[in-house]
Amino acid sequence: MADPSFDSLQCEEECLKFLADVKWKDGFRCRKCGNTHYCAGRKPYSRRCTRCKTEESPLAHTFFHHCHLDLPRAFRLVCLVIRNPGITTAELSEKLQIRRMTCWKLKKKVLECLHTGKLLEYFPGGTKPSGE
Repeated sequence: MADPSFDSLQCEEECLKFLADVKWKDGFRCRKCGNTHYCAGRKPYSRRCTRCKTEESPLAHTFFHHCHLDLPRAFRLVCLVIRNPGITTAELSEKLQIRRMTCWKLKKKVLECLHTGKLLEYFPGGTKPSGE
């Protein structure tokens, strides 16, 4: 998938579409029964298995699962940390108008995912922090 301009992901719907496209780029597979056929779910960009009726959100089982921050700001934070792993929580807090503790927790989570390489599949162009 081409590296989109993450700054262009301005609204919740664009972020959900991006996550759905990346998550199911190789096709949908139900985590519960393994079926590959689906229909649209109740929420935007979610998918419902046609066999067991389990619905899966594009957020489920991703970095953004249980994230209480609005998606566009969460995306911006992730992108800022990926592009500059040394950015301070104070800088993040000032740029995004988010509490420092929230920035610290999310930055820590992003860096943990960067060390394992899990975020790089969602955000091309990122680099692993040095020292590993």
